[in-house]
Amino acid sequence: MSNKISVGIIFGGASREREISFAGGRTVYDNLNKSLFDAVPLFVDSFGNFILLNWQYVYKGSIRDFYPPVHTLPESINDFQIYAESIGGLSIQQQKDLSIGLGTIIEPHQLKEHIDVAFLALHGPVGEDGTIQGLLEYLKIPYTGSGILASAIGIDKAIQKQMMVNAGFASPQFFVIEKEKWTSTNYQKTYEKAVAEIGFPLVVKAAKQGSSIGISILKEANYDAFIDAVNKSLFCKKINVKDWSHLSSLEKINELRIITDIREGLGLPLYYRHVAADSRIESQIVFHPEELLKLLEKSEHDIILESTDVEQKVLIEGFVTGKEFSCIVVQNESQEQEAIALPPTEIVKGKEMFDYRSKYLPGLARKITPINIADHLLEKIRSECERLFTALHFDVYARIDGFITEDGTVFLNDPNTTSGMMPSSFFFHQAAEIGLNPSQFLTYIIKSSLKQRSKTASMSAIAHALLKKLEQHMHDEKINTHIKTRVAVMLGGFSSERHISVESGRNIYEKLSSSTKYSPIPVFVSGNSGNIKLHQLPINLLLKDNADDIREKIEHFSVHPMIGTIVKQCENITSTYSNTSSVAAPIELSFSSLNSVCDEVFIALHGRPGEDGEMQKELNKVNLPFNGSLAESSEITINKFNTNEILLKHGFHCAHHCIASKQEWKSDTEAFFKNIETLFQYPFIAKPVDDGCSSAVRKIKNRTELTAFSKLIFRDEMNLDAHCAETLNIKLNEEFPSKKEYLIESLISRENAKHFLEITIGLLTKYDGKSEISYEVFEASEALSEGEVLSLEEKFLAGQGQNITPARYSKDGVIQQNISNKVKIEIEKAARLLNIQGYCRIDAFVRIDEQNEPTVIFIEVNSLPGMTPATCIFHQTAIAGYTPYMFIDNILDFGKQRLERTHHN
Repeated sequence: MSNKISVGIIFGGASREREISFAGGRTVYDNLNKSLFDAVPLFVDSFGNFILLNWQYVYKGSIRDFYPPVHTLPESINDFQIYAESIGGLSIQQQKDLSIGLGTIIEPHQLKEHIDVAFLALHGPVGEDGTIQGLLEYLKIPYTGSGILASAIGIDKAIQKQMMVNAGFASPQFFVIEKEKWTSTNYQKTYEKAVAEIGFPLVVKAAKQGSSIGISILKEANYDAFIDAVNKSLFCKKINVKDWSHLSSLEKINELRIITDIREGLGLPLYYRHVAADSRIESQIVFHPEELLKLLEKSEHDIILESTDVEQKVLIEGFVTGKEFSCIVVQNESQEQEAIALPPTEIVKGKEMFDYRSKYLPGLARKITPINIADHLLEKIRSECERLFTALHFDVYARIDGFITEDGTVFLNDPNTTSGMMPSSFFFHQAAEIGLNPSQFLTYIIKSSLKQRSKTASMSAIAHALLKKLEQHMHDEKINTHIKTRVAVMLGGFSSERHISVESGRNIYEKLSSSTKYSPIPVFVSGNSGNIKLHQLPINLLLKDNADDIREKIEHFSVHPMIGTIVKQCENITSTYSNTSSVAAPIELSFSSLNSVCDEVFIALHGRPGEDGEMQKELNKVNLPFNGSLAESSEITINKFNTNEILLKHGFHCAHHCIASKQEWKSDTEAFFKNIETLFQYPFIAKPVDDGCSSAVRKIKNRTELTAFSKLIFRDEMNLDAHCAETLNIKLNEEFPSKKEYLIESLISRENAKHFLEITIGLLTKYDGKSEISYEVFEASEALSEGEVLSLEEKFLAGQGQNITPARYSKDGVIQQNISNKVKIEIEKAARLLNIQGYCRIDAFVRIDEQNEPTVIFIEVNSLPGMTPATCIFHQTAIAGYTPYMFIDNILDFGKQRLERTHHN
């Protein structure tokens, strides 16, 4: 039995923010100090059951990847992706049956048998409103964050707003709409009230939602838009049958995807209301999108759809023009109830609202810490945030958002008792400014929470005992330090994949920093091909939002006076959990000086440099072991055309392909297009030849789209042509590289196959006893896409995409394994041909014929695959028994053994 403190990470849940909770819970699970704590993953399912989750499922990309289990999903001819509540009206036993194989159902009264303290990573109703806090108080289990009262206040924007006004905080004009009074008979009156009392622009928001869910900004007076916005916040929607009938089949499917999405739409289940023949309003509950589609197709009257998880109040308030910020406030351990605001972060975005996509997809919004304003205004923001923390009775920590206007007025809004805990969230981002890495900050949160709970009569003795135990463990850890292997984690780069590289590198850093074996050193890569620049990063720069922010801070590094002030205020915190060297300046390195700071290297770079062999050549020169393939193999696999040419020559299957060059395009544009149209039929795939992460991958359906793609990728200027971007449906801030050539591939389709699917499959290499390299090919993941190609969002945005692991080759278990084995053999043959070493990920399509024989069609080989927290390679390694840390450890060991064998030979 471990003597460590068991921390139950409670995450998931049934709210609209469940995916952010799931991703945040995984971050906590990974970053808890392994010397102090045993992490216990307690997943809350769609029905409120606690599941002691098998660790393998913690690393799934989204909840839908494993729950509900694939075999329980109803058939969906339109491939709708659903959550468990959409299966239908399930009995208690049927709900529990869904967890079979995922872990163990834990009844609330059994929680104390498994955990000492609960780390709350739930969001939204039940998680942030005092409900779970009340349950834990009753069970006498200490928990993190604020107590019951503060949580109840923190969840309700309407109550918060009134309390804030009463306490003298600045506020725009506002009023509250209650759902029971929101009927068509008072639409006009309410709209007139909004015009008279608030004016435009104004904000309409759901009272109890976070992550910018259920929020609209109306720029100008528009009655219909106002009604739609209020209904959106109430999670209601009117469907005009005439308008619906004019949509194409594809447009109807896409509209239903939005309506049933828990973030953008109403979610499921929902109430379907229509006028019956006798003029009565009939209502029924709809669970599945296919069911809703059938009802809409046969409806003769307008429909009202309303979520069963409906809001009861909507807040209408004036729009504030100013700089937007977010500020983490913590409770000072050494001084009772003293709140300390960490450096507030400015949110720079490309549109009015910091929406779900901008918050959680790397590179779409910039976070500037501290906010770029005069020092006295910075202090004013901090002072107001600290005052609000106390006024709303918050404990331990909180995240407070707001705006500061040109005249220096501070408007605070949406104080949260629970913050998002994604790796680069404000929670960790601002803690890094005072020198705490994620592992250290989580220890601080747990210790401070135990201290707070010790003030509660029912938990005083329990919390005191745990606090004393934790303090002893922390003391023992400090005096029992041992030498660890130093690993330089290289991240960033200068390709369009640089932001994802930062996410991968941070994840590697965090996995290693909470281990007992490794001491990671973050090294940022910038410059250009032939002139690679290296900088060792302090923790505060590592936790910046994206690669461009990190590079800018390196180039113009300075310590803001306010940061120095806050660090001094937090000396008692940093002296306990970290040290001041953590916030040192970036240090420029050379390849020759790397040996003095590290023992080995983990290349977490994607694209160039990293996957092209250039980095590997430099590391070979300085005799440092590294992960992944050698330079010669990397030089081949970085180029999709060259890779597939080799595979084709050796009998493997790939798409028909060709290179489209800028020189030919400029020389004779019409001939350029006609040549492509002679070689390929529309639609076909166009993509960069040496970039990954779905960067600029497009299904080209006609000459107009081909023209737009060519203009954009062959452009000489930085900015995108607006018309071309619209033609290709390029989203705001989406990376679209400029290249001298691009790859065209024929569209790989089902043809005559019985079953057809897209897969991604990872492998790991090891040395056997004869110094030969053996290959372990993992079970493939089946990649599901709701669009024409697998998008950046589906790969990296929390909860957006879905990967099924293992891939579903057949419903028959024996046939499934037989096909899987044959696919693995084909993958290993290709990997050996290309001399893949260390690890890699290969993307492919698989056609399965009537005799259950598979044909593997290769798409691309990634010699340094993405290592973001939920990448599907971790789903695959988990099936083989490797935790992400174990997988990374094996990758590093292989690199070290390879160098040793080279020296020996």
